[in-house]
Amino acid sequence: MTTSTDIALVLGPGGPVGTAWLIGLGNGLRRAGADLARADLVVGTSAGAIAGAAFTSGRDLDDLAEIPPGERVGDRSVMPRALEIMNTPGTDPRDALRKVAALARAADAMPPEEHMAHMERTIGTRAWPDARLLVTAVDAEAGEPVVWTRDSGVPLHAAVASSSAAPGAVRPVEIGGRDYIDGAFGGGSHVHLAEGAGTLILIEPLGHLMPGPDGGAALRVRPDAASVEAYGPDLGDRSRWNAVYREGLRQAAGLVEPVADLLR
Repeated sequence: MTTSTDIALVLGPGGPVGTAWLIGLGNGLRRAGADLARADLVVGTSAGAIAGAAFTSGRDLDDLAEIPPGERVGDRSVMPRALEIMNTPGTDPRDALRKVAALARAADAMPPEEHMAHMERTIGTRAWPDARLLVTAVDAEAGEPVVWTRDSGVPLHAAVASSSAAPGAVRPVEIGGRDYIDGAFGGGSHVHLAEGAGTLILIEPLGHLMPGPDGGAALRVRPDAASVEAYGPDLGDRSRWNAVYREGLRQAAGLVEPVADLLR
């Protein structure tokens, strides 16, 4: 998929802690007048889908500054196994994605209905924004990436839930009789979906761990050292949300000028 978009924003995956960082970063920029929602195209994957939906829908990001810590849900052994499958040399990508989906189905993880409800509360709506938003996921049966848009006939919270259905944390999300898993497995940040944009802003919550292609980005943002420290060792640790959000908010202060210049 290509676009003649002037300004594109690509928001990558990052688990709950990466989501908190993105929300804090976006809120800090919004408060300073450099609202990321002004981009002509927003591509969101997993954590990036949650943040992208919140940004473009006009969600009050202050409401997401703190969340109850809750318990770490799911089976932590699944994600390392899933990554091992994806990184096995010579494996057909579709076969690998089907195997990852099978692991996700078998895991003792959050029911998809619960995850979908949580996504609706987080982004605050079921309706797609007027802004051009692309949300990525993976079709579990086909073993292929999919891209949801406002023309897909899928409620926004369902699309975001499918994009953020991390194997081991959430069981696959069913939409239209088909199962979907975390969009990150279909291509990382999916920066290729912004091909052709005049200006690209790429924000990668996991850029310090798994940097992907930059797509010719005019600005590439990753968590700085203090943010990485706040992340901790477990990307699924919701108890770190509040602290990581604050680090994103802090880091935004140093990005206001370059982001504002690109959004003009």
